[in-house]
Amino acid sequence: MNAKVEAKTFRLDGLKWLLVVLLVGAAVAGNSYYAEFPLLYRVLAIVAICLVALVVAVNTAKGNAFWTLLREAQAEVRRVVWPTRQEATQTTLIVVVFVLIMALILWALDSALGWAASKVIG
Repeated sequence: MNAKVEAKTFRLDGLKWLLVVLLVGAAVAGNSYYAEFPLLYRVLAIVAICLVALVVAVNTAKGNAFWTLLREAQAEVRRVVWPTRQEATQTTLIVVVFVLIMALILWALDSALGWAASKVIG
């Protein structure tokens, strides 16, 4: 019985995704078909259609899993200990100094190899 329920859900999810694709396609086609209407009305219609498509997509298994992932990621961002302004400034300065030093080393190496290649080639 459980396998039949999962298979039925899978088929319904396929139909839901087809509906999402059709809605987005209708929004795109409608935007070009109704080009003579003001841009504001077309944008509002596209946003409304895309919101309906989003609701349908979230009601699928994959859409629900993605929505859960977004909620968990938002909760995780709240738990992050962000650096202070001083720590961010110090880290940025260290990175800038390191990049400049590496740029000078690579420039010197490139110049030396170019000089050596010109001496070998003639």
